[in-house]
Amino acid sequence: MESPSASAHRGLVPWQGLLLAISLLTFWSPPTTAQLAIVPTNAAEGKDVLLRIRNKPPDAVVFLWYRGEGARSHRNIASIVVDLRVHALGPAYSGREKVNSDGSMLLKRVTRKDTGYYTIVAHLRDSKKEIGFGRLRVYQPVRVPTLLASNTTVMEHKDSVVLTCYTNAVSTQWFFNGMNLRLTERMKLSWNNRTLTIDPVRREDAGNYQCEVSNPISSTESVPVELDVKY
Repeated sequence: MESPSASAHRGLVPWQGLLLAISLLTFWSPPTTAQLAIVPTNAAEGKDVLLRIRNKPPDAVVFLWYRGEGARSHRNIASIVVDLRVHALGPAYSGREKVNSDGSMLLKRVTRKDTGYYTIVAHLRDSKKEIGFGRLRVYQPVRVPTLLASNTTVMEHKDSVVLTCYTNAVSTQWFFNGMNLRLTERMKLSWNNRTLTIDPVRREDAGNYQCEVSNPISSTESVPVELDVKY
């Protein structure tokens, strides 16, 4: 069986062992002002993401990362003793995380289950510590939306038309003949902007309609649907 000293030599120790290393470098004390923070980050599902920190204390000797809000031991992901380059893995480690000496954490092949808040604790040389929080949001790249019309050939002043944009995106915008659609008193959008109703139609409504969908990491647009208005 390999000795603990051999494991530490390679820069990896059990997370319980890191607590002893911390105690040799700093004593526990209440958190100082919450100036340390994790940069809010949006990421595409399946990609690697680097969770960065801002206002990093220059005299930090240990960084510890946790899932969720709060430094609870059972949610500890991984840690690093900066000067010794010693890494430790916590109970919440999934095999995809790595804490860097600058305090950032690399998270590989993110999934939507990784969405949520994270906590970082920095232990300082002056026997104090700072704690910071931040949120990671993981999104699926948006798929090309499908735009369908209840009818593509209508009579002026008599008929109405309903255009529906089918999408998995969080945001929807409408275009008419390649320009942003300017709503009139005869046009109505649904609460999620995915359905456009024109009632009644007029000849000036004839043309090409498109919906553009997006989320914080991607966007795409539908194939145009042409509306023909008879009069």
